[in-house]
Amino acid sequence: MNNEYIKGIEDAYNLISQANIEMINLWLKYTFLSWRWWFGVCLSIIPWVVWLKFKRKESTNRLLLVAFFVILISSWLDVMGILFGLWSYYYNVVPFSPAFIPWDFTLLPVAVIFSLQISFKVSPIMRAIVFAAFSAFIMEPSFVYLGFYNPKNWKHIYSFPVFIVIYLVSVWISKRPHFEKL
Repeated sequence: MNNEYIKGIEDAYNLISQANIEMINLWLKYTFLSWRWWFGVCLSIIPWVVWLKFKRKESTNRLLLVAFFVILISSWLDVMGILFGLWSYYYNVVPFSPAFIPWDFTLLPVAVIFSLQISFKVSPIMRAIVFAAFSAFIMEPSFVYLGFYNPKNWKHIYSFPVFIVIYLVSVWISKRPHFEKL
C-alpha cells in the first residue's frame, strides 16, 4: 500500500471528524431547543402521524416502499449537494446528518405517498409537474425564507426536473404488479 495515500486519507478523515465536532458544538449552542429546532421536529413527526391516520391499509407496504425510495434518493442527493458546496442547512434536527431530515425523511416522501394514494383523473406526468413545481418553487423558497436552507450555488429551477424524476419513478415503483391496486 502507498503510505502517502493512507496518510492523506487519514488526514482527511481527521478533518471530517474535527468539522463534525465543531458542527455539534454549534448545533448545541444555537440550534438545539430553538424555535427552528422545534419546528423541524414537528415537520419530522406530524406528517407521518397524519399519513398513518389517513393511509389506505391495503396499500401500506407499497407506499412505504415508495417512501423508502424517496428517502434514499433525496437524502443521497442532499448529501451530494452539501459535499459539493451547492447548498447548506443551518438548523438541523440532529447534528449528525448533513441532510435536512424534515425534508428528506418526512415532507418529500409523505407528500409523494399521499399524492399516490389519492385518485386523481390526471396523468402521472401532470401530477409530477405539479408536485415538482410546488416542491421547487414554493417549498424550497419557503425554507430559504425561514432561514433553514441556503442555496449557495443552486437555483430552484434546477430542482424542478429532479422532483419530476423522483415522482415518476415513485409512480413506477407503486405500480409494480406484485402489489394490489391502489
